[in-house]
Amino acid sequence: MRGKLEILAMVFGMLGLVGVATSTGLPMWRVTAFIGSNIIVMETMWEGLWMACYRHADIRMQCKVYDSLLVLKPDIQAARGLMCAALVLACVALLVSAFALRCTNWCRDDARGKNVTLAAGGCLYLLSCLAALVPVSWSAHTIIRDFYDQRVPESQKRELGQALYVGWVAAAAQLVAGALLLARYARRSRKEDTEYAHAPPTENEDEAEAVVVVKPERQASTLYRESEYV
Repeated sequence: MRGKLEILAMVFGMLGLVGVATSTGLPMWRVTAFIGSNIIVMETMWEGLWMACYRHADIRMQCKVYDSLLVLKPDIQAARGLMCAALVLACVALLVSAFALRCTNWCRDDARGKNVTLAAGGCLYLLSCLAALVPVSWSAHTIIRDFYDQRVPESQKRELGQALYVGWVAAAAQLVAGALLLARYARRSRKEDTEYAHAPPTENEDEAEAVVVVKPERQASTLYRESEYV
């Protein structure tokens, strides 16, 4: 059961890694909002972190990479860095957690080292979750705020894209993975402390105790008197 929980955490971590990579690469962070009575839309626009895509009626989709980072909105600029950081943290967390599994041979004789490595992997997953959750939630807040703002023209209003939902799912998967790994670390630590407290004494300790017990005390000899030596 213990190994199954660790493997389950690795599965969630892998799903989170794939989800973060997918959300980072997809251009569907902001999509065209269908507002008004006209249900026939001749153009659909998608805006992502790296490019904007346009799809006209009866014409295949065309995408263009942003020319400059400075022309982007602050939330998109921050989302680029945070999503890349989340992707790197997820990769490192997956590697570190793989070494900390009980089924691996790395540090098999060092239980404390494996436990520390497991805790490090769980913390990295939580950091990756936070780094992915912040830009996704920030972008969603900006989209919803502009959607209900009367001063924003209807042509510039956007809706939540599929990439945001993928990002939320990926952050949730990383949260579960980190929580499972930290829970396993807590159980391992308690078990290790219990085994150390009830461990039998070593051979050196037995010899030391034997030496202390066997060592006789020096006493004054009363068998002979001083006159007998004269």
